[in-house]
Amino acid sequence: MGGDKLEKVSAHKSVEEMHEKVENDDMTNIHSRFEAMEKVRCPYCAKGVRCNICSHGPCRIIPGKTDTGVCGINKDGMVMRNILRINSMGTAAYTYHTNTAAKTLKATAEGNTIFEIKDEEKLANLAERLDLDTSLEKNELALELADLMIEEINRDSEEPSKVVEKFAPDLRKDNWEELGILPGGPLHEMMDVKSSVMTNVDSDYKSMAFKTLRMGLATAYGSLTLLEEVQDILFGTAAPHDTEVDMGTLDPDYVNILPNGHEPFMGAALIQVAKRDEVQEKAKEAGAKGVRIIGSIETGQELLQRFKSDEVFVGLTGNWITEEYVLATGAVDAFVADMNCTVPTAGEFAEKYSSTIIPVTKLVNLPGVEHEINYQPEKAEEQALQIIDKAIENYKNRKDNPTEIPNYSKKIRTGFSPESLLDLLGGSLDPLLENIKNGNIKGIVALVSCTTLKNGPHNENTISVAEELIDRDILVLSAGCGNAGLQVGGLTTLEAKEKAGEGLKEVCEALDIPPVLSFGTCTDTGRLLNLVSAVGDELGVDPTKLPVAVTAPEYMEQKATIAAIAAIAYGLYTHVSPTPPVTGSEKVVKLLTEEVEELTGGKLAVGDDPAEIANGIEKHIETKRKELGL
Repeated sequence: MGGDKLEKVSAHKSVEEMHEKVENDDMTNIHSRFEAMEKVRCPYCAKGVRCNICSHGPCRIIPGKTDTGVCGINKDGMVMRNILRINSMGTAAYTYHTNTAAKTLKATAEGNTIFEIKDEEKLANLAERLDLDTSLEKNELALELADLMIEEINRDSEEPSKVVEKFAPDLRKDNWEELGILPGGPLHEMMDVKSSVMTNVDSDYKSMAFKTLRMGLATAYGSLTLLEEVQDILFGTAAPHDTEVDMGTLDPDYVNILPNGHEPFMGAALIQVAKRDEVQEKAKEAGAKGVRIIGSIETGQELLQRFKSDEVFVGLTGNWITEEYVLATGAVDAFVADMNCTVPTAGEFAEKYSSTIIPVTKLVNLPGVEHEINYQPEKAEEQALQIIDKAIENYKNRKDNPTEIPNYSKKIRTGFSPESLLDLLGGSLDPLLENIKNGNIKGIVALVSCTTLKNGPHNENTISVAEELIDRDILVLSAGCGNAGLQVGGLTTLEAKEKAGEGLKEVCEALDIPPVLSFGTCTDTGRLLNLVSAVGDELGVDPTKLPVAVTAPEYMEQKATIAAIAAIAYGLYTHVSPTPPVTGSEKVVKLLTEEVEELTGGKLAVGDDPAEIANGIEKHIETKRKELGL
């Protein structure tokens, strides 16, 4: 439907098969749309030197013809302002999610939800760290924590973040204070940024660079750190377990409900309600074998981390690029869309392939899709039952229709977290540190990525980069949509140790773990930074001196860019691919790839070739090892 037929669209056979199906069905799809768009791309947008935020625009900076926009902003300011605007959307989305978690915790503590406090120990430990009164009863303590979260989110930008104060290493805080990037709360930091990037406000690229670094730290600490901790408190802290991934997790004989997006709240309610005998019986009366919940993209990862597979919750289909193809199987009865990453064509695919799209947040509205449900913690049980009823009705209408499900599924190991990693190590980081010292593990890389078609077939770059890293004895902690790519690609299986170098393979065999540890979603950025902090504390060194790095081999959207900025501000070598829209300014490129390293210790690295990406990371890790005398 747009562009020539692609030779290869994905690293996964399931997607390849379903792409062929939707092409034969003459349906629009992300791959055909990408090919069509390749022919009309704007080179000025790609370089970041195009602006349309005021009525004088759109402006384009063309060397020798138009050296500034109409307002007078130069290419350096224009490029950085565009990046800052993109990043602010990521902060907004993460903070929205965090605010929803705080409201859910508060309502749960008040006894008004279907949920409960699952991890009381984590609640007590977190409360103690934040100077709350741990003598309080658990629900009273949870109320205090929820109120503190909301206070932290809304903290003035001129008042230092309490979470930064309690969680960040002292050397890092000193560095940030010296640079003027010690943040306040994420909403106020974002408000400052949003005001700054208006026409004729801040046009100095260096000033805006410092603002984006500051907003990155506010996001990592003020939003993401508490978000994941609270989701653990509500649904249980992740622990290693096996589950199934890929489209073969769908069974046409069941009522299949797919929570999709980034928030686990409605998905968790659906799992809980679907386990009731009367709910399963209602599905059987409709002719189905029962009701099943299958995770999709980041919501699926959140659930996969915390809920073990059973007869009701059976696994994960894949990341966001698979959505149209999953719907095209004809076996999805309810696609439950929360606050992020539901493709605009979902309604069109649902109509074609007998599915029902159910938005569950005020943020999501789609062409041709009715919107009746907005998640409210107090109504989660009622809303879950409503969704299941809609799914059963859909099953009645589609059960005699043909389905086409690729026969691929893979058993993987997931559920890794800082706590579960510590448990595997016997309660101490010493075994990990010893393996780093003796070289069995050269270093650790957090692969926190989306998935995009910009640098090759779906998930291929992500898988290739991870394979290159583990072959070099570099342990990978994976999160985000890229995590699903690695799961379906087989690198989070125990058998994947055979692709690791001899040293890393030895560690995998000793601990019974894969060489790529599934850490969840992009919202785990905060806890990954805190894990680095813990290792630095254990060794008594500034964490920027450690043999660690970050890579996003297929970054796609605004949440990814602010997470990358947070890592750079923290002080980490941070690789992204494809190259962000910054190349229109030599000064911005130099600032992000060189000069910022002198300021925070971190820097941006770019490049699309997996071997070259791994070479850059390995060189960085070897340099850090040498500096530490390893």
